[in-house]
Amino acid sequence: MASRDNSPTVSIVGAGFAGLIAARELEAAGVTVSIFEARDRIGGRAWTAPGLGHTLEMGATWVHWMQPFIWTEIARYGQTIYPSPVADRAYWLSDGQVHEGTEAELDEKLVAPQAKIFEGSRDMFPYPHDPLHIFEHDAPEGVRDAFRAADEGSVLDALRGGDFTQEQIDLADAYWSAGYNGHTATASPLMAKHWAALSDHRLSLLDEQTLRFKLTNGMRGIYEGIAADLRTEVELNCPVVSVEHGAGSASITLQDGRTIESDAVIVTSPLGALRHLEFSPALSAQQQKVIDEGFNCTGFKIWMKVAGHQSIIAYAPTGNPLALIRSEYFLDDDTTIIVGFGPDHATIDLNDADAVQEIVRRWRPDLEVIESTGHDWVADKWSGQTWATPRSGQFLEGWNLFRGAGSRLRFAGADWANGWNGVVVDGAIESGITTARGLIAEFRSLNH
Repeated sequence: MASRDNSPTVSIVGAGFAGLIAARELEAAGVTVSIFEARDRIGGRAWTAPGLGHTLEMGATWVHWMQPFIWTEIARYGQTIYPSPVADRAYWLSDGQVHEGTEAELDEKLVAPQAKIFEGSRDMFPYPHDPLHIFEHDAPEGVRDAFRAADEGSVLDALRGGDFTQEQIDLADAYWSAGYNGHTATASPLMAKHWAALSDHRLSLLDEQTLRFKLTNGMRGIYEGIAADLRTEVELNCPVVSVEHGAGSASITLQDGRTIESDAVIVTSPLGALRHLEFSPALSAQQQKVIDEGFNCTGFKIWMKVAGHQSIIAYAPTGNPLALIRSEYFLDDDTTIIVGFGPDHATIDLNDADAVQEIVRRWRPDLEVIESTGHDWVADKWSGQTWATPRSGQFLEGWNLFRGAGSRLRFAGADWANGWNGVVVDGAIESGITTARGLIAEFRSLNH
């Protein structure tokens, strides 16, 4: 690689986890980096902010020691974790009725339908951090065909016409409406199987990895730590409007009219924001098709404060704006902060406490919502979606289409990761590292 005085240069679009990690990796190898962020803050879809009299995660929240990339950063920056509470009471809607029990009883009702949804995950994902492994190596007869078939239809198709009750189907519907953060009718069944493989094919571990442990100092404690280790400063409020890329160089044009030439460009924008970028040469027809379709993540995350000490978890199937709510914080003023998820951001006003109260009263008529808040990531120009989850057909023809290296344009971010792609910051960190290392190897090869 060239000396630092004549080092390669890389422009990074976006200062979320992928962009910050890629910058740190490149700088450590002597590459000169510039970072341009459209928002007035760093972090991307991870955003620790005050709200409801507490500190809240508006985006990414939960972490786990079995997510290798984020766990390394937790250790690196001396962070600690703590558990979300186990609910005292569980409520679930099915067939127009409210059912009640313990969280353990609710979990038990999900075991059989989830096992059916996870069926085949061991054969399809023998190496979970290499999700397309069976197409590049030997696989048992019929597994590839089963894999392709499992990318079609709905995540709930496995439960139709079998021995599962409507209650079990409704619970699975609610679970995956929250998990895909979008409509289950259009959700590729493969993502659920992949999540199972990343969780040792155990529902309990999947639940633990995605909804149990939070960072004591919030996501901010990690992304601000990474940024502090960089030599370059992030340029905030600097939207990029176009990217030109060729075999040996690339450039970006900013909204303020500046053009920045570099040896490579890494775009870390989510798929939902790529429609606001112009590429020259244009992206492939397959890539553009996925951009036009968007991923399945059309939902929302909401925080609400309710009166009293309310230790609850509740599920509701399609047709209800909120698919899942659960208590997260018990405050000293005898109020409770609850987090919620739903599949369609257009069905709720995140800041309308009265409307939110009418929704949660479907489970508990006595619940009093004092205040609610959240960030509409789907309506946000710079994200256009929540965490990335694939529509039917997009596991094989979606995220992986943006991992090529045909020019000096690269894509990085949770949307394009091999492991926890789309959800949790583990995938963003993975993608930031691997994308940066690919460029470093390419630059080094030119000096030999």
